Amino acid sequence: MRDVRASDAERDLVVERLQRAVGNGRLTVAEFDERVAAAYAATTRGELAELTKDLPGHLW
Repeated sequence: MRDVRASDAERDLVVERLQRAVGNGRLTVAEFDERVAAAYAATTRGELAELTKDLPGHLW
C-alpha cells in the first residue's frame, strides 16, 4: 500500500494535517515549509506517510 502512487487529494490532505500541526505548535514554520514542499513532491503514499508519522493522530 505504501508503494501506491499518491493522488493530488492525498497530498492536499497531508498539507492540511501539517497546517494543523504548525497551528498547534508541533512544527516550526521552517519544518512546515520543508514538509509541504516534500508533500507536493511525493509520488507514493509511503512518502506522504513519512511526513506525518511523528505527529499525533488526533490532529486529524
